Amino acid sequence: MLTGRCLTRRTAAVLVLATGLFAGFSSATAFSETVSAPSEAFNEALAAYDAAWEANGLAFAVATFTEEGGGAYGQYTPRSDSVFQNDEVLSIYAEPIGYAYNEADGQYEFELTASYRLLTLSGQVLAEQDNFAVFAGKGRSKQRELAAALSFQFSGLPAGDYELETLFTDGASGKEAGFTLPFRITAPN
Repeated sequence: MLTGRCLTRRTAAVLVLATGLFAGFSSATAFSETVSAPSEAFNEALAAYDAAWEANGLAFAVATFTEEGGGAYGQYTPRSDSVFQNDEVLSIYAEPIGYAYNEADGQYEFELTASYRLLTLSGQVLAEQDNFAVFAGKGRSKQRELAAALSFQFSGLPAGDYELETLFTDGASGKEAGFTLPFRITAPN
């Protein structure tokens, strides 16, 4: 008898849960049919943005030294100067634009790889590394707000002026673009 009661209570709980889920699905369906669609002007602007993005090719809207590593898209504090102590971390925030997508199964996929070279002002390469960072993603919409946060720490650099050259390669198009940020290492106090 005790088993029968537990089974009956469980059955009743399952029915209540199933009824709640069905009502939820019905509400979701009803809601999705009443969502406001974007205006024709918005859709035209989005199509123009798509065309401009593709025509531009890989480039950077922002590339700067920052106080700390960047967070999410647009969330960074530019450094007031490019003067560093030896062994200090060099944090860079960049916003790549114009990268290409591979489309498969209704999803858009992108991949950017970053390489760098540390140079003296005369062009001597002091350090370099290919493909040291990868920025990738995929989704049902084209992700266009990419925050590329990079950190570098070079030990033993004598006081002087240097350049940090960073090159990004677009995995979908094979195109490359980069930026060079000059900086100074100061003598220890």
